[in-house]
Amino acid sequence: MTSANSTKLRPGAVLLQKAQLRRGLLVAGAANALSARLIQQLGFEAVYLSGAGITNTFYGLPDLGFIGLSDLVQHTAATRDAVDLPIIVDADTGFGNALNVRQTVRALERAGANAIQLEDQVSPKKCGHFAGKLVIAKDEMLGKIKAAVDAREQRDFLIIARTDARAVNGMDDALERAAAFAECGADITFVEAPASIEELRRITRELACPQIVNVVIGGNTPTLPQTEFANMGFGLVLYANAALQGAVHGMTKALQHLQQHGELLENSGLVATFEQRQALVQKPLFDVLDGRYV
Repeated sequence: MTSANSTKLRPGAVLLQKAQLRRGLLVAGAANALSARLIQQLGFEAVYLSGAGITNTFYGLPDLGFIGLSDLVQHTAATRDAVDLPIIVDADTGFGNALNVRQTVRALERAGANAIQLEDQVSPKKCGHFAGKLVIAKDEMLGKIKAAVDAREQRDFLIIARTDARAVNGMDDALERAAAFAECGADITFVEAPASIEELRRITRELACPQIVNVVIGGNTPTLPQTEFANMGFGLVLYANAALQGAVHGMTKALQHLQQHGELLENSGLVATFEQRQALVQKPLFDVLDGRYV
């Protein structure tokens, strides 16, 4: 008799199924394990570990290729320990050539990722909504995708291939690249920074595999309701750094109040309560464990 556990789909397979529905699954980005746990508690069905978010919060630097594979493995492992959701890891350019991509896939899969995003920018990369980006030759990116496909241990570890060519060579080249990436084995493709509603429609109309739209608050892509992206046929609607931008705004308001008034009370509405904070980091669980083992 087959048990329920033996037939349960792995997180990567669940994520791919949802993307294939093309109903605009809303995915929130995390900069660390704490924000990933909050994303899970709020009911999101997947989490995106943002390279920009890690760079901003871990080093206080802009998204200009400053993090390395060891940073990403550490954050992936911590996030995997914090949540059960499918984890998509933003691995930038894969930290080098095709051989480096091979090692990146192996390391991140073993750290607990369920999907890896690779992009075709020249290294060191830039945020997809910064000016001055450059892209590598299409054939070089195809080699990276082949290396990623070969390196994964499980078929449901997803390869997400992103192109930044829209800002460099135009939309036609970006769509041609994305189609080639899918033919080469990418499970999902991602045309970064389309600048109009018509460009968004072209992506889902002209590309066969599931697509991601990346909504950068204040960025180049039109910000539309999730339902409109779903109607266009996008598989995933990504808000990679909404949590980070919200946190920066919240920290600023709380600290401004503290500086101006010399105190910050729990009932001010500017901070989480002590109990909320401890619940998010599972302090009650550790109290139970402490009693058990002591």
